[in-house]
Parts: sequence; C-alpha cells; structure tokens
Amino acid sequence: MYTAEQEKHLYNQGKALLLSASENIEEIIEQLRETINYADWKYYVQNEPVFSDSEYDALFQNLKTFEEKFPEQITADSPTQRIAKGLSEKFPPVAHLVPMLSLDNTYNAEDLYDWDRKCREYAGANEIEYCAEPKYDGASISLIYENGKLLRGATRGDGVMGEEITTNIRQIKSIPLSATFGKDGIHQIEIRGEVVIHKNVFAAFNELRAKEGLSPLANPRNAASGTLRILDAEEVRKRKLSAILYHISDYTLEPGKSMPANLHGHYESLQYLYNLGFPTPIKEMKRFKTIDEVIAFCNEFEARRDDLPYEVDGLVIKVNAFDLQEKMGMTSHHPRWAVAYKFKARQATSKLRRVEFQVGRTGTITPVAKIDPVPIGGVTVTSVSLFNEDIVREKDLHIGDVVLVERAGDVIPYIVKPLSELRDGTEQPIVFPSVCPACQQPLEKPQEEAVWRCINISCPSQVVERLSHFCSKDAMDIRGMGGANVKKFYDLGIISDIPSLYRIDWNKIRTIEGFGEKSITNLQNAIENSKQQPLNRVVYGLGIRHVGETMAKTLANAINQLKEFYEWNEEQYMTLEDVGPKVASTVADFFRLAENRHMLDELELAGVNLSNLHKKQKNESGALSGKAFLFTGTLTQLKRSEAEAMVEEKGGTIVSGVSSKLNFLIVGEDAGSKLEKAKKLGTVNILTEAQFLILISN
Repeated sequence: MYTAEQEKHLYNQGKALLLSASENIEEIIEQLRETINYADWKYYVQNEPVFSDSEYDALFQNLKTFEEKFPEQITADSPTQRIAKGLSEKFPPVAHLVPMLSLDNTYNAEDLYDWDRKCREYAGANEIEYCAEPKYDGASISLIYENGKLLRGATRGDGVMGEEITTNIRQIKSIPLSATFGKDGIHQIEIRGEVVIHKNVFAAFNELRAKEGLSPLANPRNAASGTLRILDAEEVRKRKLSAILYHISDYTLEPGKSMPANLHGHYESLQYLYNLGFPTPIKEMKRFKTIDEVIAFCNEFEARRDDLPYEVDGLVIKVNAFDLQEKMGMTSHHPRWAVAYKFKARQATSKLRRVEFQVGRTGTITPVAKIDPVPIGGVTVTSVSLFNEDIVREKDLHIGDVVLVERAGDVIPYIVKPLSELRDGTEQPIVFPSVCPACQQPLEKPQEEAVWRCINISCPSQVVERLSHFCSKDAMDIRGMGGANVKKFYDLGIISDIPSLYRIDWNKIRTIEGFGEKSITNLQNAIENSKQQPLNRVVYGLGIRHVGETMAKTLANAINQLKEFYEWNEEQYMTLEDVGPKVASTVADFFRLAENRHMLDELELAGVNLSNLHKKQKNESGALSGKAFLFTGTLTQLKRSEAEAMVEEKGGTIVSGVSSKLNFLIVGEDAGSKLEKAKKLGTVNILTEAQFLILISN
C-alpha cells in the first residue's frame, strides 16, 4: 500500500504533528487523517506498530478536536467516524450481490485426490494451478465499496440474505473505510472475508471480564460472531476485532473501462487488495501446480496451526484462474472450484479425577467424567460425558487415568482413550452404581438397551428434570421457570410435580429473596398463559421417551382430545407417519399408567388445554400434498416452527428423520449428520433456506 519513501514521510509527519502544526486547518486535518490511517495499517494489517499508544492517542485526539471545531471538514472515511452511537433497532436484512455459498469439506488426502480429478474433468484441463489459504474460525462478512467508499457491511446470514451491520464493521480498524478502486475503473466491488479475534486479545478480554465478575466468552469464534450483532457500537470497538478478506465476489466497472489485469486470478486479486491496504491472507497462502504439493502443504500447515495468532480449523483450496472457476460453476450448496480441507479435531491430555452419575428426566443414568481443567480449541473442558457403562468398559477407563480428550467437530468433548502406558498402579476401576444416586432405588437395565435406568417415577432428580422440560421454551414456555428456579421451588416444597405448577402458594414465593411483586406477576401470567398452549406442546412437555417436537405434532394431529390415547394400542400408533415399534411401545405404556392418567386429570382440572383446539385439517389438495419435509441446522429468516407450519399449510408433512420417504431436506447453518445421510441416499432434494422460501412462494 505504501512505498518505503511514503512510509518514511508519514512517520516523520506524525512525529512533527505531535510537536507542532501548520496554520492551515484543512492541511493539518488531512495530514492527521493520513497519519492515523497509516498507523492503523501498520498496527492492524502489518502487525508492526510505529507509534506508541500515547502518541497514537494524541494524534487521534488532535484530529477529533479539530473536526469538532470545524465540522465542515469531517468526511465519511475519517478515522473518527468509525466510532458511532449504539443502534436503536435490530439489524435489517439485506441481499448479497452474489450468494455466499458454503464449502464442500474434505478430511484426508484421498478426498483431495478425488476433488482434483473432478476439477480437471469440469475444467477440461490436465493441469490446474491451485491456491491454499487458512480457513479462519470466525464470522463471515460481506463488504460493498462504491466509488471507493465503504457502503455496506453484512453478515453471511443464510447465504442469500444477511444482516446489515455497517456501523459495527466500521469499528474494525483493519478494514479500510475507503480505497482507491477508482484508479482501476472499479465503480462497485463486493468483498468477502472473516472477522476474528486474535488469541491474545481474546485471552486479555476474558481476563478483564473475570475481574469485573462477568462470565468469560466461550471461544474466539463465538465471541467474534456475537460481537458483530451487538447493538452498542462502542462495545464492539472495545473488543478489538480483526478481519481477513479472502475473496472478491463481484465488481462493476465504470463505462468504457476493461477488467484490470490483476483481477484474472484469485491469488492476484488478493495481492491487489493487499496493495490497497486490505488485510488478506496473502502472506500465508501458497500456489501449487499439483495436488501432491497441496497435500504436503496441508500437512505442514496443520503442524503449525497453533503458532498462528488466530484460530483456524483447516485450509481452503481454490482453483486460481477465474476463467476456470467460471467454467466449473457451482452447485446449489457450494462452488465446485473450492474445497475446505478440515484439520483433525483438537486433542489434549488431562487426568480423570472422578465420575459423577447424573439422572435424566426419563431415569437414564449418565456417567460424567470430571477431569483436570484443560483448554481445547479455545474452551476449557472440565466435564466429559461417558454416555453409558458399555463405553466405560470398552475404553477400559479408570479413575486416575491420564486420558486423551478431543472436541468432536471442535464442539463436543469426549474421551478418546486412556494412556494406559502411563499408569502407575494407583488407578481405580470405575464402579457403576446399583442404586439411583438421587433416590437410592435399585437401577434396571433393559436387555436391549445400553443404559441403566431409575424406574422410580418419584425420583427427585427425574422430577426436577421433568418439571424443567415441561416449562421449557419449546414445550409450555413458562418464562421465569428455568432450571434454577424449578430446583429451588422443588427443594422448598413449593412444587412437587407437573400439576403443582398450577397451584403454587404465591405467599411462599414472596418470602424468597429476589422475588418481588413484578417478577411474581410475570411468572403468574406465564403460568396462566401456558394453559392455552396447543396440544402438541403439551404432548412434548410430558417428556415421553422418544417423543420430540416433530413426533409430538404427529401424535397431536391424530386426535381431537388427548384422552383418546387411553384407548389406543401399539398397532394404532404405528399407522401414524414415522412411528415405529419403539415409539409406539413407549407412548402406549405412558398412557396406560394410572399415575399418568391421574396427572392429566389434574392438569385438565387446572384448566390446561388437552384438546386439539388448533388442529387443522390436512390439506390433501395442497401444492405440497404427499411430500415429506425435514429441517436441519439453524434457520436465520424463520423460526423452525414457522417454516414447518408453512409446509403443513400447503399439505406437506414434517418427518423426524432421514429415510427413503423424505422428499426435501431444508438445510440451515451448521447442519450435521442429517445432511450427510441425505447426500448418501441420493434421492433427497437438498435446499437452502432461501431456496425453500422460493419453493413455498411458488
């Protein structure tokens, strides 16, 4: 961006400005802007600060003072204009000029060889130049510059629509507010990138939060993503986000101008952006003539991933030439000319100190390993689920073992194995309890299952978990009755079972510290409102084994009144969509039990709706009649319940799993195993949320 001579001039200019200034106000303001922009570039892009913090602050304050005195001199790209007041409204949705597609993933050399073969087939070329660059673990953004000025910044959203976050983008000092695109005849340009938090900045910020008594942020990726959606721009600025821009997705030229020579390839385009002052991965990326060279680089880069100042979870391999990229095209999900090579999940070793046995709402006993705190992928892990006794025996785990811990998908921790060669003889076998740790009743293990269960329906741990589930957002949505309050009220004897929620002694609540009249009124209203929840929420809230939200809808839609199930047998349940022998058996058992029928009688007496007041007749003639849909991942424009309702209104059916009966899988962000299973089946139509909305509207 700057020649050596320009850098020397700007440095000297900055030092001079700290001592004295020209009498020409317009000239000094311009000099201050030049110097501060140069200082930001050296610090945030080059990582080579040229002024001390106090010198930088003095220059910035001088500029701010002059602009306050002469507001007519303020420009939109002035460094002072990054700072803005907090936003008062949510971020509006905006359309990307070009969809931000996902990337196909590879995990080993065989996958890369297969991708290379496909590339050469699609491109019709025997030799292809590839680029490899870090896959940053942050939050994706899209920037639009017009006439050289930053016009708009947006989140990725669903890839077609994002959220407009320009004010927050302006707080990221590594992102230029203006650039000299005009000299190359570029009128408008859209640039893609990733917002990250450097590891040292993240650690320092969490340390500060700890001193202030605040909970630490989970990891750099979540911190970056969450920060971009904070309404207070000043708070965004404090978190010191960084950005790396890695793709020019679209541009338009001034009339009569032709494509710049440096925009014919991916590598050249990032060099072009870097020369204009943008932070790009140009220093880390490499070009290769063969896939073997790419694979060698992947192995070498993975070995030094922890040396980088920011988190990465792989490398992105791209065909360099833009004409070949265009020839290869893309699917509805990903470009064919790029692929992500994912690194192995992060691992660390720790010591297994003890095992606690937790009781779930259905009586399942889950062993949980308590280990010495160990950081893995930006998160400190202290507890790891061991799932069941068979896993414990299969892995031959002992108390006192040094264990290898991994975060699967860099999210869920689990124990890979014990390092048995490090045992010294003091380790002790893990003894599974024969009685429930909460109620001391004998445990049972059905022959066909891998888990032990407490079958005492009055077990206090199960009761608390069932109550919490019944009150949860996706069930009866009783706000103010979260897990902590449920346990507190249960321990104090204020509630004892689900029906007791509707006969609370409010005078007892008033004696509890922290419960004023306002919070009590809110809780009373939430409990009263829950009585009119639709039947499918009641069915889900009852916590019947194997009955999730979708299955609860299937069951509720089959009846007019919940007590009709008293007369149903297993064969009748199995006539319903997606109900197999396991679900039929557990649901039939639930409604046969006298204590469950008594509970439903009490709920009915309390005024809880047990009728299908919201039941809709299936639209047999709807445009989606006979079509089965399933949603996976996080939707960004709709709530999942809203999307499912749209399908049902047009005659479609919502199913709970991927099978040969599934017609459409709608994929949101962070889709998991259902997407992979649907791909393997090869018969399922896989749509993005945006494509689903088009399908519904048509």
